[in-house]
Parts: sequence; C-alpha cells; structure tokens
Amino acid sequence: MKPTIRDVAKKANVSVSTVSRVINQKGYVHEETRELVNKIIEELGFIPNQLARSLTSRSSKIVGVIVPHIGPSFYGALLEGIETQAATYGYKIMFCHTQDDPERELEYLKFFEQYNIDGLIIASNFTNKDRLFDLKIPVITVDHVLDETIPSITSDNVKGGALAAKKLLSIEAKSILLFRGPSFLLTTMERTIGFLSVLKKTKIFADIYDFDLIQPDEVLMEEVLRQNANVDAIFAFSDTLALVAINILKKMGKRVPEDVSVIGYDDMPLCKWVTPSLSTIHQNTNFIGKQAFVNLLKLIRSVELETLHEVLDVDIVLRDSTK
Repeated sequence: MKPTIRDVAKKANVSVSTVSRVINQKGYVHEETRELVNKIIEELGFIPNQLARSLTSRSSKIVGVIVPHIGPSFYGALLEGIETQAATYGYKIMFCHTQDDPERELEYLKFFEQYNIDGLIIASNFTNKDRLFDLKIPVITVDHVLDETIPSITSDNVKGGALAAKKLLSIEAKSILLFRGPSFLLTTMERTIGFLSVLKKTKIFADIYDFDLIQPDEVLMEEVLRQNANVDAIFAFSDTLALVAINILKKMGKRVPEDVSVIGYDDMPLCKWVTPSLSTIHQNTNFIGKQAFVNLLKLIRSVELETLHEVLDVDIVLRDSTK
C-alpha cells in the first residue's frame, strides 16, 4: 500500500496537521521538525495528494492548455514556451488536444474541473465558448480572439501577409498562389487581408486555395499546381504547406526559386536546413507561449492586463526559396 500522511505523522511522532503544514509550507513548524518530516516523507516515498492540497489551498498550481493538434511545428514550440515559463513560477501544465472535436472539448472541461485548475490557455478554435464562463477561472486565448471579453495574445498576422506580398512584388511575381489554412480561422483571414491589401495597389491578382495546415492534401495541391502551370510565386500560410509545395514543384520539374519563389509562415527550425532553405514569416512561437502564461498568471493573481488583446510583431526571414 502507498504510504499515507498518517504513516508519516506516526513515524515522525507528530500530528497529521503538523505534516500538513510542512507539505503546504504554511503555518509555523520548528525547523528541526520540518527537516525530520521531510526526511521521513522521502524515506517512505510519500506523495502528497495534489488534488486534496489544491482544495485546501484553493490553488492547484496547475494550468490547463488546449491545442487542436500536437506536433513539432507551431504547437510544439508553443507548448514548450508555456511549460518553461510555468515551471519558473512553480506551475505544472495539463495539456490536451481536441482535434477540433466539440465533444472532446467538453470532456476536457469536465476533467479540468475535477483537478481544480487555476487557469486555462486555449490555442484551438474552441466551439464551446459559453461553457468556459462556467469554469469561473481566468482564460486566455492564443493565436486567435475567441471573444472580445476574453484576453488573447496573437502575432501580427496582417503584417505577416503584407510582408510576404511586398517581397513577391519586389521580385516582379506575376502569377501568385495563396495556399491558406481553413477559411474560418482568424489567422487565415488576417493574413489574407494583409496580403491582398498590398496587391490592391497593383494589377496583380492571387488565386486562393484552402488546405489543412498540418496535413495538406498533396494530391489536390499537385492538381492545383498543374492547373496553374504559369505560377511564379507561392505564399503558404504554414511552413508545412510551403515544404509540401516545394516537394511537388520539384516532382513537376520546376526549380525553386528560379521558376517559382516560395514563402512559408512560422519559421520552424528546419526551414534553414531544407534544400532550398525556406524564406518565411517569422513569429516567435516559443515567446508567444511564455507571454501567454505570464498574462494568465496576472489574471490568476487578479492583476489587470494593460492590453486585453496583445499583438506581437513579426518579420520576414529571406532564404534560398525566393529570388
């Protein structure tokens, strides 16, 4: 059987309340007694019940994180940033991926309630918005604005789109394709607005095609590229989309960037190692994660945020996939 708090108290010859004060680091305990209790805890391998402690202290020191997918690209870097910053303040993260399934969202909300989490970071296109208010805990969204009343942190997607358009126009691109994410995503809409706002000042047009950002349909993309044989530039709304496009272009006998220039989005670490290295819009995803936790912690501590919807800057990183 697992050792209990009573086993610790008995061996240390102290009361259960004394052991509890040592564990929760609250209330006075003589230093020698504290050292003895901690020693016995270690000897017995006693693990305090975190849920019970959270109900007593009203703080679980746990933050929930919801993402739509788990992978090495955007969400991997985001989770790493959140976890690193959380650890700095003694917090643990409990993350889950919903696969954009509303039923999974509800299951995880019930799960979070059971663990009495202190706050929630949402990086998915959450559909059960009304249920969030039932949790009665601070919530912050990442990469999109879920509700005007819910704080958010995003990167400047409009600027990112504009930077890509300006670069492609500077190399005199005439036939441009936009490979986007799902049209209902705020990031997709904002990047499109930024890109097209620059093209409006010219006579250049862009044909737009929507794909899954993580697992695009390669057959469909190849069909699109073959139907647009005169394409000379592609702006993809994720590095994954851009790399898939480059692979298909090579298969078709097209040279990058001599025949077609390609720009991605996110600046994943592997962008500099692929051939050709990928020009892309850089957003510091790891920092977004860190800043999301910092802002959430302020809300947990009832500190008012200076900016309800924080927007972080982006820039363009030019490599070998563009002229």
